[in-house]
Amino acid sequence: MNKPAENITIPAEELLLKGEQTFSSITAKITGVIEKKTPRMWFLALGAALSLLMILFGSIGFLIWEGVGVWGLNNPVGWGWAIINFVWWVGIGHAGTLISAILFLLRQKWRTSINRFAEAMTLFAVSCALIFPGIHVGRIWIAYYMFPIPNQMDIWPNFRSPLLWDVFAVGTYFTASLLFWYTGLIPDLATMRDRAVTKFKKIIFGVFALGWRGGNRQWRHYELAYLILAGISTPLVLSVHSVVSTDFAVSILPGWHTTIFPPYFVAGAIFSGFAMVMTLSIIARKIFNLENLITIDHLEKINKIMLLTGMMVGYAYSIEFFIAWYSGNIYEQFAFINRAFGNYSWAYWIMITCNVLVPQLFWFKKLRRAVPVMFIASILINVGMWFERFVIVVSSLSRDFLPANWDYYSPTMWDIMTFVGSFGLFFTLFLLFIRVLPMIAMSEIKTVLPESDPHYTGDRHE
Repeated sequence: MNKPAENITIPAEELLLKGEQTFSSITAKITGVIEKKTPRMWFLALGAALSLLMILFGSIGFLIWEGVGVWGLNNPVGWGWAIINFVWWVGIGHAGTLISAILFLLRQKWRTSINRFAEAMTLFAVSCALIFPGIHVGRIWIAYYMFPIPNQMDIWPNFRSPLLWDVFAVGTYFTASLLFWYTGLIPDLATMRDRAVTKFKKIIFGVFALGWRGGNRQWRHYELAYLILAGISTPLVLSVHSVVSTDFAVSILPGWHTTIFPPYFVAGAIFSGFAMVMTLSIIARKIFNLENLITIDHLEKINKIMLLTGMMVGYAYSIEFFIAWYSGNIYEQFAFINRAFGNYSWAYWIMITCNVLVPQLFWFKKLRRAVPVMFIASILINVGMWFERFVIVVSSLSRDFLPANWDYYSPTMWDIMTFVGSFGLFFTLFLLFIRVLPMIAMSEIKTVLPESDPHYTGDRHE
């Protein structure tokens, strides 16, 4: 016989310790991250992130003053770390939209604990990515040439250029992701407004909550809007990195001119994006004691997705060699043999080790549920994905059709400082986000609890 709901009087904190959740315990835990005293570790992390951010500003300032000659670009390698970093950061942002949109449409309830900061990660990663095309043009004061507006000589940008396609694709992706993230935040912003103890916080949260009161009509409109945004965002997961891959695929350069790039780049983007979600999830759950909300089961599911996408990426690596051999094109064959055994073979084998061999650990359940293993693996995977872009860009450009043009590309300190500094922007934005906004979607987690069932009787022990 079921016990009446009013007899369940276990405090929220005790339920959390037991691994059980209620509406009140979830609200207390997630809002506590914002309302309680800021951990000392957060200040240390913010100080490190701001230091890296200053490095970014300094390196960009010096670049504007001196020009792109301070980078390691040379005659055959006109694209260096800037385009590598752009593609890498855009890839990082793919997991957030996939978790939010595609898994939402597939009704995957486990996404609710990780979707909020994965969406935020998308916005911050795309912000980092957009820096590099802007500063890569050299004359940064005419960066507006990238946008589809006439310049001062009434000449429109070249709409046949894939670089302009990037502006449309990434700009659309950022806008849709921002709307999706903000729409999901509205019920939680109203919760923060109602819990605020200062007038300033009440006003700020009240403005951004858009008058949310949680009525039936509001929930109906909210869920419809969220569903529509999920439907809009889903094709963007596939289209954005497909468009980015056309920067390479529409050229005639050996190693780039191939139709496999769009699906290959999309799989790699999801692979690297989930690796970054894993890294941030492990750190956040440890610092803020969120083990009962971001559980080992959630992390294991992420590992399974990384195993799947890692195998897709490994398949793409092997099929590239097959296509080069089957085509009978001596230039294509040389490009891929040179990748594996030429001057940049060290980068190629780092890529293979991190992207193909490391994910194989996740075939074993014990390793798939071991936090130290998944943390190290997630970092190695993103290292490997950066080297993938390095191999694609540099090894192909440095050995083109004419041997007289061949040269070896080496980055300068300014290439390195700009890339390292971009992490400062990313982590500064992320650390500020987790201190001022709910990093986990309270309203969505509550929808998967027993209490959300209209037939729930209040007994969670039978």
